[in-house]
Amino acid sequence: MLYYLFTYLRENFGLFGAGVFYYITFRTAMAIILSLIITTVLGKGLINYLQRKQIGETVRDLGLAGENQKRGTPTMGGIIIIAGILIPTLIFARIENVYIILMIVSTIWLGLVGFIDDYIKVFKKNKEGLAGRFKILGQVGLGIIVGLTMYYNENVVVSREVRAGQETLYNPAEKIVSGPVTRKDENGKIHEYVRIKSATTTIPFLKTHEMSYEGIAEWFGQGAVKTVTPIIYILFVIFIITAVSNGANITDGIDGLATGVSAIAGICLGIFAYVSGNYIFANYLGIMHIPNLGELSIFIGAFVGSCVGFLWYNAYPAQVFMGDTGSLALGGIIASLAIIVRKELLIPIICGIFLVELLSVMIQVTYFKHTKRKYGEGRRIFLMSPLHHHYQKLGYHESKIVTRFFIIGIVLAITSIVTLKLR
Repeated sequence: MLYYLFTYLRENFGLFGAGVFYYITFRTAMAIILSLIITTVLGKGLINYLQRKQIGETVRDLGLAGENQKRGTPTMGGIIIIAGILIPTLIFARIENVYIILMIVSTIWLGLVGFIDDYIKVFKKNKEGLAGRFKILGQVGLGIIVGLTMYYNENVVVSREVRAGQETLYNPAEKIVSGPVTRKDENGKIHEYVRIKSATTTIPFLKTHEMSYEGIAEWFGQGAVKTVTPIIYILFVIFIITAVSNGANITDGIDGLATGVSAIAGICLGIFAYVSGNYIFANYLGIMHIPNLGELSIFIGAFVGSCVGFLWYNAYPAQVFMGDTGSLALGGIIASLAIIVRKELLIPIICGIFLVELLSVMIQVTYFKHTKRKYGEGRRIFLMSPLHHHYQKLGYHESKIVTRFFIIGIVLAITSIVTLKLR
């Protein structure tokens, strides 16, 4: 909102200094600061309210050290995170931007699914919460929204250079939306670019670093490209959002883990969004330029600031838990961001912690069922799943587990960023 206000004041009244709101870096910094204020200052008020209303966590007896101390700790703190994301975004971002709209929808959508789950657990005293099929339905619904928008919206485009003697369009499903426009590089050489509607993503570690979903659809025959491509793309988006949001949900098992890992992933994706949305950086790095993507930096700044601010109260010993309101929203946000910045193939690295946590549960359950059928008694690979509970059973303190997972998360984020040049 402030962007439009100061633009109006500058254009009509010549307000001195209002032009600073044109800079994405300035508005991103303001979004970070405001989200930190909301989550730390106003967050304390919400925690006190939750305590007064006795909206506390019901902890299952898993035989883990320190779990009795967690009983009654306020939950549904994900409301703090969501407020810390949405309020700065609405104030500082250009909300007509399709990527901003998509991220606001993603935040509210899975935040609402998680809120319903927490509400059933806390107020209806049903420990199971929202049935798993309804959670999956909510994740699939968001996947369809994101997939359809990314594939069909005319504002979701990539910029491609027009080169003499080369085809600008690589397959029948692509089309030129606008252009050409001319730009000068740092050496003064003029380049022509067109904006293209294409379902394209980035392949890490390869010199030919772009992959088209239309190319995958060609396996079904040239005539099937236009029909099959949107189906393949939307199914892939649904899979990513479901997997990452469930991974974040499972990771939220000890104090501060999911919050900190999400902040690290957010910083990584924020760097990708900024360089991919900036023509100069994209041209220098030789990566895909995505017009209007830079505006997403404001949302990501609010997201990271909100996670860091919430960590103030969520770090060991936690004064508040985010509940599914926060964990499902965080996972959905990270998945949607990766899809928007066209780095979904990097998710196994960026979200490596979520992936390992999710796989540990899947492996444990599968192996237990297999051995029960084969030997009549279920056996386990881990002492307990998800993986962080395995280390708790080994006698590691929560803080040590979280710190080491943070270090791994940082290494994974750096590895992901290195792919910008390592091809």
